[in-house]
Amino acid sequence: MSSRTGHEKGRGRNQSQTGRFKHSGARNSSKTRTQTNRRPVRSARNQKPKVDPKDRKVIIFNKPYDTLSQFTDGDGRKTLADYIPIKDVYAAGRLDRDSEGLMVLTNDGILQAKLTQPKSKSPKTYWVQVDGAPLEQDLEKLRKGVELKDGMTLPAEVEVIPEPQVWDRTPPVRFRANIPTTWLAITIIEGRNRQVRRMTAHIGFPTLRLIRHSMGDIVLKDLMPGEWREISL
Repeated sequence: MSSRTGHEKGRGRNQSQTGRFKHSGARNSSKTRTQTNRRPVRSARNQKPKVDPKDRKVIIFNKPYDTLSQFTDGDGRKTLADYIPIKDVYAAGRLDRDSEGLMVLTNDGILQAKLTQPKSKSPKTYWVQVDGAPLEQDLEKLRKGVELKDGMTLPAEVEVIPEPQVWDRTPPVRFRANIPTTWLAITIIEGRNRQVRRMTAHIGFPTLRLIRHSMGDIVLKDLMPGEWREISL
């Protein structure tokens, strides 16, 4: 049965309810009733492509330092296309050019949304080397949320970790003489622009190196910079 027929059946009920609200122009015109009862149409931009499980592609990639999280660039900088030959996949969450580690690329828009949208509460864990030695009282600020220029961050999981056994960065990280560094594991469910870097700077400990270790249940594991692997979920 068409939506028009359902609309006609509910007309009497809707007319009794319209008295509760203020309307501009003709109060009970057919145009007003039609617009009031019509369901909002989702824009094509908000609709996520549905992919048959047998056609779904999921690529994990260890993004090297100084590489863009996109396939094209007009300025000759390194991009994903320099490493990944797979077509029709796109990044589920970007990494800054000066950050390293796990990227997930897929042709499944539902998976992309699950990994990136805060409402899905999918955790992303970063190994972060900071300049200095933050105390527990400093880290507690991140656990409660800090006020950045674009608003309060959601509470983060933060802990001090031993220096991880990872690849050497090219170029090497530049340290300040006689100033210690500390490695942190920071887990967030948001994905604002340069969020982790801004969070550590906010408490007085700038980020020197940032490696994304995991997204949801997907972990970087043994991939070296520039390497990729297709996985099944």
